[in-house]
Amino acid sequence: MGDFFKKVHRIVAMIPPGAVMTYGQIAAIVGNPRASRAVGYALRAVPDGGELPWHRVVNSKGEISTRRTMQGDDDRFLQRVLLESEGVLFMESGRIDLRKYQVHF
Repeated sequence: MGDFFKKVHRIVAMIPPGAVMTYGQIAAIVGNPRASRAVGYALRAVPDGGELPWHRVVNSKGEISTRRTMQGDDDRFLQRVLLESEGVLFMESGRIDLRKYQVHF
């Protein structure tokens, strides 16, 4: 696993329950603000059942992006359930209010 992936995983591990960060935000923190897609790749590389709270990362609109498991399953439903279990509320549009739930380091 590359240094970039390790940095991403460290940042994601620090996101507290009930809060979210965006792919772009994490990319900027690790020093490559244009690498939001690579942040997604780093999260996809996390083995299923791992401890990393991947579900706390959303896109810049506050929406859940598709995360495919190693088996090819779509985890959007699981991500929403995990976020809601932590108290994150979704608006009727299916988005999260980033002003309320986004954490900044």
